[in-house]
Amino acid sequence: MFFHGGFFILGILFLVIVAPIWIILHYITQWRNARRLSGADEKTLGELWQSARRMEGRIDALEKVLDSEAPGWRMRAGG
Repeated sequence: MFFHGGFFILGILFLVIVAPIWIILHYITQWRNARRLSGADEKTLGELWQSARRMEGRIDALEKVLDSEAPGWRMRAGG
């Protein structure tokens, strides 16, 4: 008879104390993992960075050409 009541009390303690802590820790871990970049995300970010660097170089080259071919272009463009 005591064992049945003891298991009941242990079950209640598990549901009231252990289970909520377990669930909270589980979702904290999931939240931390979601904040990290995946390998695919890092690769995409690297590709975007390289693309931006190439575009910056092209813009610089275009501005040099425009400076030599149309010296007042910056004033006319509002820049």
